[in-house]
Amino acid sequence: MARVLRPKDADQVSSRLLDASARTSYDPFVDIDWAAPLDREKAYMPMERVSLYGTDLWRGLGEEQRIELSKHEMASIAGVGLWFEIILMQLLIRYAYDLDPRSPHAQYALTEVGDETRHSIMFAKAIARFGTPNYGPGRLLHNLGRVYKAIAGGPSMFAAVLVAEEATDRLQRSTMDDTAIQPLIRMVNRIHVIEEARHVRYAREEVIRGVPGLNRAELEWHRLATAATAIAVMDALVNPRVYKAVGIAPRVGREVARANPHFQQTRRWMVEKVVEFLTETGMIGGPSRRLWQRAGLLR
Repeated sequence: MARVLRPKDADQVSSRLLDASARTSYDPFVDIDWAAPLDREKAYMPMERVSLYGTDLWRGLGEEQRIELSKHEMASIAGVGLWFEIILMQLLIRYAYDLDPRSPHAQYALTEVGDETRHSIMFAKAIARFGTPNYGPGRLLHNLGRVYKAIAGGPSMFAAVLVAEEATDRLQRSTMDDTAIQPLIRMVNRIHVIEEARHVRYAREEVIRGVPGLNRAELEWHRLATAATAIAVMDALVNPRVYKAVGIAPRVGREVARANPHFQQTRRWMVEKVVEFLTETGMIGGPSRRLWQRAGLLR
């Protein structure tokens, strides 16, 4: 059963977030040394989180190939993150359109747009520095994003934001203090984690505030929209084309990754905290809960 969570005053929360933004914000142009050499012996993400880890394909790769695959998978995740943040900026602008611009609540929404602009640039520069393709979410999902950003709103909009942000946040937190990871990645992830913590707080409050006002039909619609968006984003994070970088056919790599229990556990681990929150608030439940189960995102 969903637990009743009481929202805080929107302007009070936003005022604190604005203060935190003034104290701790970063500029990727000056706070990251993009010219620093990449370490050929360091991975780009924890090896146990690479999609093929533990499989026969993984055992057939040399250490350099494993590092190369970690680089391409991180580039793919960054590209999907960049794509979703561009969507998020447009959603936040539409949301702020109807708010009183004098209010801290509206001003923080606009502040978050500024943060996401810098994050998108940071991810773009990281992908360029890696020397990998910009894999992105794939053509179909890219085009569906055009529709989503035009119609999404309400609790499911903020719930979907939480899935995208908190899933990648958990992976990024695992790298920040890991000296086996590329220093460039650690700094990119540190910046993103620090600033995204404020965005997560804002979005969680919006979900808590919005769900109680829904009738049964509206709740089921927002649950369905959240499930569909969450699954699409999670499935897009590792583009099958990354496997070509180590001589594996994309179709073969994708099939092995999907069947890999290590990767299935990683996907559940990434969304574990946000799934708990969305279940508590009632945004996961009813018939659409089966979609989360079929996608392997629930324990």
